[in-house]
Amino acid sequence: MITLREAYIQQKTARKPVVSLTAYDYPTARLLDEAGVDLILVGDSLGMVVLGYPDTTSVSVADMVHHTRAVARGVERATVIADLPKGSYDSPEDAIANARTLIEAGADAVKLEGGEEQAGTIAALHQQGISVFAHIGMLPQHIREEGGYKIKGRTPEQAAQLLADARAVEEAGAFAVVLELVTPPLAREISAAISIPTIGIGSGEGCDGQIRVLHDVIGLYPWFRPKFVEPKADVASVIQEAVRAYADDVRHDAIEP
Repeated sequence: MITLREAYIQQKTARKPVVSLTAYDYPTARLLDEAGVDLILVGDSLGMVVLGYPDTTSVSVADMVHHTRAVARGVERATVIADLPKGSYDSPEDAIANARTLIEAGADAVKLEGGEEQAGTIAALHQQGISVFAHIGMLPQHIREEGGYKIKGRTPEQAAQLLADARAVEEAGAFAVVLELVTPPLAREISAAISIPTIGIGSGEGCDGQIRVLHDVIGLYPWFRPKFVEPKADVASVIQEAVRAYADDVRHDAIEP
């Protein structure tokens, strides 16, 4: 049986784009799996679109375990990835312990943010037989230090570092790497330079696959919409219309005192 890394390298070699979306509960995960999504990420983005936090930094391992279990129950075919939340992989030992907890909850692999500085942790996880989905470019868990979402790779220095980051996570054993808000020309260059798939978000079409927050794709979180997302539906409006119709029925059918 081939490893997850070998399977995704084969998919890249065959030039089959990796289709990835987030899910946080059983029915959504089941729908995505039945629709043929390759990779389902239980992202710490749930902090924003499910739990109502201003960013991802308040998400706990317990939150991730709860939602990973729900997603895993709904998936039969797709690869299930669970985010290691901020503060859960400050050391390789912490990373291994928390990753095992997420694997036990049903994840096939874990995702963590960072390039060269996380190569040792990725290697430690890989050596323990834990598959790792890397993440470089804009790092949402560092949004407070960054002061917002900013495009990466605009300067020669940034571009060189991102290329080094991609090569470092590949060498450490990651099976794929997210490129978030990386300039499209650089994302294309990185994709050509490494053997593992690059999964883009806001980084252009030159990556080996794409990942999006499901709520952005289906219009379920109308209060914030990334500029690079083209919604395929307006589910928020459908829900509100259905609820208003239901409310009208209840009020119309109410028994007069």
